[in-house]
Amino acid sequence: MGKLFVILGLVLVVIGLALTYAPWLLNWFGKLPGDINIKTESGQIFVPVTSMIIISILLTVIGNLFFKR
Repeated sequence: MGKLFVILGLVLVVIGLALTYAPWLLNWFGKLPGDINIKTESGQIFVPVTSMIIISILLTVIGNLFFKR
């Protein structure tokens, strides 16, 4: 369990550094075909369907590589 927390912490640090010093690395998020963005006069609705599917697939592959049983 401790190993998992260390890995998650390192991943969060890397993401934080990427967002701080290289924001262009994550410009694709939310701009893919299939991401829903509805703007009206009263507000905005944003549902990143395709982006979340890609992130889910990546996390599944990474999880299966590190945590084989």
